[in-house]
Amino acid sequence: MTLNVTSQAFENQHPIPVRYTEDGDDVSPPLAWSNLPQGTKEFALIVDDPDAPTDQPWVHWLIYKIPADAKALPEGLSAAPKLETPTGALQGENSWGTIGYRGPAPPKGHGVHHYHFKLYALDTPLSVNSGLDKPGLLQAMKNHILGQGELVGTYNR
Repeated sequence: MTLNVTSQAFENQHPIPVRYTEDGDDVSPPLAWSNLPQGTKEFALIVDDPDAPTDQPWVHWLIYKIPADAKALPEGLSAAPKLETPTGALQGENSWGTIGYRGPAPPKGHGVHHYHFKLYALDTPLSVNSGLDKPGLLQAMKNHILGQGELVGTYNR
């Protein structure tokens, strides 16, 4: 099943405003979702950049254990490993080796990069701690994904 993922800050396949990048305030953009599969117990979000000049996509944000009744993430979430809003949500390690959101920061002159905000609906609450890396989160979600959706934003320096 495909979830509908949107942002008030930018449209799918359009530029991410500077505010949400390393060149701006570097705060997480607001996100919302709909068309949820029945039986959803939790959500997880992975934001990465497959255009990065690295072997694997550059991870900008991992947030998981988002409660099933959450329909959005507000702008500017803290970099805390455990969040108060949404209640009980945890954050993982990005490619900088820090916790929380880090916005687009492609190498200057490298062209347009595409940032994939991938939301997963899960059929069970994950039994994990904060600080997971992307492979750890993908492993924890394995065989538990009911549906997913994606919003892609672009950025160029």
